[in-house]
Amino acid sequence: MRRAEITRKTAETDIRVEVDLDGSGAHDMATGVGFLDHMLDQLARHSLIDMTVRCSGDTHIDDHHSVEDIGIALGQALARALGDKRGIRRYGACLLPMDDALVRAALDLSGRPYLAWSVEMPTQKIGAFDTELVREFFQALSTHGGITLHVDALRGINSHHIAEAAFKAVARALRDAIEADPRKGDAIPSTKGAL
Repeated sequence: MRRAEITRKTAETDIRVEVDLDGSGAHDMATGVGFLDHMLDQLARHSLIDMTVRCSGDTHIDDHHSVEDIGIALGQALARALGDKRGIRRYGACLLPMDDALVRAALDLSGRPYLAWSVEMPTQKIGAFDTELVREFFQALSTHGGITLHVDALRGINSHHIAEAAFKAVARALRDAIEADPRKGDAIPSTKGAL
């Protein structure tokens, strides 16, 4: 059962995240940040991970705490659901076009968090959403999920398209990485014998 639930409560946010790695991409998001709900919908749909995310945060200040803390909780949920990572492919990559945007994502479920981020947004806002928070989300996801993650925007002129392509590309890479490798059985995909 590759499922997990994480709750995280601080003075700034109250979050509950549920994931099922063997789902169909079903999603139910209520974060208080409309654009993030839209992006998390894409993350679930294209990774085929069932996700429920609930967040009550101090969005009267700004969206930063909610976005970062959701990334933390989601990363923790993914790590818990993966367990010892026995039998997974471990690596995933995707080159994803979305209209003017072209984004490449590559990841390793190594247990060694690292984010390489080469994504420039043409605007500081997408509606009311600060575009710098896209990186903050993926930094938190990578750090708390133990994921080596590289994201590169190769082209794009529309910030919404670039951000959405990043979420979709990471989702597709994640889908590949968490899938069972039929040639490896239940082996841990590392010469070290542990991830």
